[in-house]
Amino acid sequence: MAQEQNTPVYSEQEQIRRDKLAALREAGHDPYLLTKVPVDTKSSQIKADYDAYEGKDVTLAGRMMTRRIMGKASFAHMLDTDGEIQFYIRKDDVGEETYAAFKDMDIGDVVCVRGKVFKTKTGEISIHTEELTLLAKCLKPLPEKFHGLTDMDLRYRQRYLDMIVNPEVRDTFRKRSQIITAMRTFLESRGFMEVETPVLHTQAGGAAARPFITHHNTLDIDMYLRIALELHLKRLIVGGFDRVYEIGRVFRNEGMDTKHNPEFTMMELYQAFTDFHGMMDITEDMFRYIARAVNGTAQVQYGDVLIDLEKPFARLSMVEAVKKYSGVDFDEIHTLEEARAAADERKIHYEKRHQKGDILNLFFDEYVEENLVQPTFIYGHPVEISPLAKKMPENPAYTERFEVFILGREHGNAFSELNDPIDQRQRFEAQAALKAMGDEEAQGVDEDFLNALEIGMPPTGGLGVGVDRLVMLLTATPSIRDVLLFPTMKPMD
Repeated sequence: MAQEQNTPVYSEQEQIRRDKLAALREAGHDPYLLTKVPVDTKSSQIKADYDAYEGKDVTLAGRMMTRRIMGKASFAHMLDTDGEIQFYIRKDDVGEETYAAFKDMDIGDVVCVRGKVFKTKTGEISIHTEELTLLAKCLKPLPEKFHGLTDMDLRYRQRYLDMIVNPEVRDTFRKRSQIITAMRTFLESRGFMEVETPVLHTQAGGAAARPFITHHNTLDIDMYLRIALELHLKRLIVGGFDRVYEIGRVFRNEGMDTKHNPEFTMMELYQAFTDFHGMMDITEDMFRYIARAVNGTAQVQYGDVLIDLEKPFARLSMVEAVKKYSGVDFDEIHTLEEARAAADERKIHYEKRHQKGDILNLFFDEYVEENLVQPTFIYGHPVEISPLAKKMPENPAYTERFEVFILGREHGNAFSELNDPIDQRQRFEAQAALKAMGDEEAQGVDEDFLNALEIGMPPTGGLGVGVDRLVMLLTATPSIRDVLLFPTMKPMD
């Protein structure tokens, strides 16, 4: 018995458009056969310098978004990569056949217009059409322009449609590109070299996160999509490069919300012969530089809050911050039992494996993070949650590590990097023990990285910045999905 085929069901409008395409092909005018198009101008160029373009012959291409037919002459608006521009078309100028073809086109069709630049009686910059060509047929009706595309789930799933009908979305992603360019410019001005490191790892490390696991058939081994860039970049410091950075995708098999997506973009940099104080200076200077370069100011209006990147960032130790916002002083808590008692009193849930430092971090999450609205460095993280950072010489229970918080969310994480291979092995082994106890975010023992440290890594400062969150900040965007072109979505079926 032959397998039943799934026959597409089209709406009335979709069928009409398909019939028009069939008629075009029947008449020998298949738009999809066209290849190169002699586009020489963008709408933004004409609007920015009308005097230079007035009366000039130009060729533009884009998507027809509106049309007003008025007998033998009509007006339409075309959307190209930079914005909309009007074109005016007359039967007497283009001929009866072309004008009839224009009248038979649909909103959403991709067209090429050649003509002269002029202004209408109302002062609107326009193209007086001399030649019009259909480049691609839009077979599905676009959402009505007045109402736009408001279904957020559909906007994320069909970003191409979102960008057509919501032009501010394209502005966000232009700004994202500018932010990353400014980041590169800043780092290269400081002598950092951009590198690329593997995405597939044989050992998941460099962060506390649950990895995605895949399998390499030829080698017959499980591999992991990287959860951080750190360990390979530090190998390069061992190898003799003193300033390196990478901007790339990392992958964490974790929850999804307005601040988290399973794949996201990180920038990590490592600089030899400096420490976490040097990383604070770089972080503050870089955020300020990027904001000025992209927005023209280091003050960001985010909803009702004015974020001031011009002022020096506040600096608080984690213990000070927890004391300030919870009233609990961990300098006065000396044992695990006392830490558990404090957590029990405040109804903060902890697990059996959690040590005193872990419980301090739980207090921080509960009481502090949401209060850090203006740029703030939180430093002095417990050693239990910082397996790759140097201990503070004056207080080895804590590390030379900081996170930078803005708007109640982390935007960066940095260390004086641990370069003692013996201490590092002990911390890896402690992490491996936690992993064996069921902690899916704990790291294992990376023998090759330990081997690199045994060769000798100089004192080094390292910094990781979440690029997507920085874009959210500088575009005043509430959700990470709004700054990812194609966020992870559950399949419709």
